[in-house]
Amino acid sequence: MHVDTSILSLIIEANVLVQLVMLLLLVASVVSWTMIVSKWKTIKEARRQADAFEEQFWSGANLATLYEQVKNHSDPTGMENIFVSGFSEYIRLYRKQKVTTIAITDTALRSMKVAMSREVESLEHYLSFLATVGSTAPYVGLFGTVWGIMNSFRALSDVQQATLSAVAPGIAEALIATAMGLFAAIPAVIAYNRYSSDVERLVMRYDNFVEEFTALLQRQALTKDVQNV
Repeated sequence: MHVDTSILSLIIEANVLVQLVMLLLLVASVVSWTMIVSKWKTIKEARRQADAFEEQFWSGANLATLYEQVKNHSDPTGMENIFVSGFSEYIRLYRKQKVTTIAITDTALRSMKVAMSREVESLEHYLSFLATVGSTAPYVGLFGTVWGIMNSFRALSDVQQATLSAVAPGIAEALIATAMGLFAAIPAVIAYNRYSSDVERLVMRYDNFVEEFTALLQRQALTKDVQNV
C-alpha cells in the first residue's frame, strides 16, 4: 500500500509535461487493450465461421441450396460472404446466353477477390494502431523521462549543496514515464505479432477456398450441371 501511495505521489508531483506524457501513454494503453480484446473476439469468430462453412461446403451439399441458406443470413461474413459474392455472379452470367465459360468463371473470381479484400481489410482493422503504439510508446515514455531528469538537474542550480536526495524524487517520477511506455508497448507488440500471424493464416484459407471454388465453378459450367438455380 505504501508503494502505491509513493508512486501516486510521484505522479502527482511530476512536471506538467511529464504528466501529459503519462496521461497519453495511459490512454494509449487502455485503447490498445480494448482493441486487443476486440480483435481476439473477431479473429476467433472468423476462424470458427470458416471451420463451420468449410465443413458444410465440402460435405457434398448442393451449391444452389447452400447459396440460398447462406444468402438468407442477416449479414454473411468471412468465407460465407466470399461464397455468396462468387456464386451470385456465376448464376447471373450463367443464365445469360452467349457468355463463355471463361468469362463466367473470371467474373466470379474477380467478385470473390473483391469480397476477400474487404474481409481481409476488416480482419486487419486496428492492427496498424497496435503496431504504432508498440513502436512509439517506448520513445514517448523516454521523452517524458528525459524531460523530467533534465528538470531535476536544472533544479540543482537553486540549492547550495547538490545531493542524491535532491534529485532522486525527480528522477524517480521521470522513470515512471518510461515504465508506462513499456507497459503500453509490450502488449501491443505481442498482440500485433500474434494477430498478424492469425490473419495471414485466415487469408491463406480464404485464398485457397477462392481457387478451389473457382475450379469447381469452371467444372460445373463446362458440364452445365447447375441444379435448382
